[in-house]
Amino acid sequence: MSKGQSISPALMANKRTGSPVERRTSTEAHGVVLPEVPGANQVVDPVPMTGSQAVIRSLEELGVTDIFGLPGGAILPTYDPLLESTRINHILVRHEQGAGHAAQGYAMATGRVGVCIATSGPGATNLVTALADANMDSVPMVAITGQVASTLIGSDAFQEADIVGMTMPIVKHSYLVTDAQDIPRVLAEAFHLASTGRPGPVLVDIAKDAQVGPMEFSWPPVLELPGYRPVARGHSKQIREAARLVAQAQRPVLYVGGGVVKADASAALTELAEVTGAPVVTTLTARGVFPDSHEQHLGMPGMHGTVPAVYAMQQSDLLVTLGARFDDRVTGVLSTFAPGAKVIHADIDPAEISKNRVADVPIVGDLASIIPELTEAFRGETEAQGAPDLTEWWRVLRGLRDSYPLGWTSTADGLLAPQYVIQKISELTGPEACYVAGVGQHQMWSAQFIKHERPRQWINSAGLGTMGFAVPAAMGAQVGQPDRTVWAIDGDGCFQMTNQELATCALNNIPIKVAVINNSSLGMVRQWQTLFYDGRYSHTHLDTGHESRRIPDFVKLGDAYGCATFRCEREEDVEATIKAALEVNDRAVVIDFVVSADAMVWPMVPSGVSNDQIQIAQNMTPEWVGEDEGAGA
Repeated sequence: MSKGQSISPALMANKRTGSPVERRTSTEAHGVVLPEVPGANQVVDPVPMTGSQAVIRSLEELGVTDIFGLPGGAILPTYDPLLESTRINHILVRHEQGAGHAAQGYAMATGRVGVCIATSGPGATNLVTALADANMDSVPMVAITGQVASTLIGSDAFQEADIVGMTMPIVKHSYLVTDAQDIPRVLAEAFHLASTGRPGPVLVDIAKDAQVGPMEFSWPPVLELPGYRPVARGHSKQIREAARLVAQAQRPVLYVGGGVVKADASAALTELAEVTGAPVVTTLTARGVFPDSHEQHLGMPGMHGTVPAVYAMQQSDLLVTLGARFDDRVTGVLSTFAPGAKVIHADIDPAEISKNRVADVPIVGDLASIIPELTEAFRGETEAQGAPDLTEWWRVLRGLRDSYPLGWTSTADGLLAPQYVIQKISELTGPEACYVAGVGQHQMWSAQFIKHERPRQWINSAGLGTMGFAVPAAMGAQVGQPDRTVWAIDGDGCFQMTNQELATCALNNIPIKVAVINNSSLGMVRQWQTLFYDGRYSHTHLDTGHESRRIPDFVKLGDAYGCATFRCEREEDVEATIKAALEVNDRAVVIDFVVSADAMVWPMVPSGVSNDQIQIAQNMTPEWVGEDEGAGA
């Protein structure tokens, strides 16, 4: 282990024997990706500078153009040379959590590594939620934090916090840098780790004396990652076996997760689906990687998935699992999930294979190569006897799709139906926009009623479920995709956690559009209280939508932050309000959509029960539950 390097459990789990790799270009051997230096096309001869100058120069050589951060004493030496950089745009946030979520949104919208920066102590700890969120959703991100001088570490110095130790369980890798000379190598390694294999966040904590100390900068550095060997190519024998199972299946389902988005394998997935004829379900993190408009798409599976998607998985005889992890929100009670299905599981992370559901055919590798190889292997399997006849399978699934479409009913209080609002935003804006959601009912309605047609169109906090994600993540997405319209669809509860970043948007000309789905309550918690706690609404009323008592008044709040503001309370005004918001391009927009608190997210599989018990409305289940019509079982 090199000086100043701390290694996370996730990286230790992948460690293999071997000598240090010293390569300056991308290399692949036996399906294993060997370390490379991002930005290695630029050669810089040794030049003296400080560690802080090396931080900025390294980021420039790594191709970084945008950073989200907030300065403080321990990181101040690095902020000084940042002022002189003509290649890096720094965006001063109002809270470090906002910097972290903005870096996530940037990465999720662009596919590039997001970067955030904070000082020691509370500055660094304010990044913890964003780091945990990025880790759960496999978001490539590098967080740079300042640390007290190395001579003071462990002495409880002012604003000292062991951020490396604190975050080790929730990052892909951690570094503590105490020697200025290590800075270029560590940053190059951090970007390599964040963006290769299963993407994830990497923390680089730099002691203050390393920032101010002298060093000789040169580029590219030599990476020292002897234990890091993500597998790029799937095993050919396993792929052939998978193709054989697909060719024999009568009720196959392509179970598609966010790993397909990370692999940029959308086109390859579409080809596989069309060649096999199999139905496709896309998880919450995979929405858009396979178009909603495609005839073979059944929608989202799981707790709030569509009836045909949930049924198809339950009754399938083969799950072709691509970059998904058998999350509990998809499977329900695991022991009753897809009981008659064999499982093909392809993933870049070997730790995911058979973690929750045992795979009959495990395939470790990059889906960008696995999916096309599986398509070709399937063609080879079916060349003589032809593809399997899925007519009966599709007859049942199309019948369910026709019988149980997504929809909603009018609410008794006469207030707006939130599903209608979100559907209209999608219709009037289109799939070229980015849609960023917070967490809760509005997130599920957005997943259901936005038309998801392209990868990286949909951004949300799925695994961790972080309230407050939407506004700063939308800000980051807008910086990364300045020519796209970016909507933050947020709840009134989520919006109050991070709306201070509207000031950041105003001062940096970041014209996001915020649709606050204001039901004056913590909506998803209230829904559970309605269904499972006899309507005992313990501390879920927020009083944000009552005309006589709006605390806060979101229109006034948006106006205070320099945003264009609207309030919409009638269905006949929804379309005009959205169109007016779309015409504003010179500043951020806040719309207060006052919706009914009684609206619920349906369908729903209650927590702790089998997917066979899916409810399409309160106390209502589809007729097929408990039956095996068309299943051939």
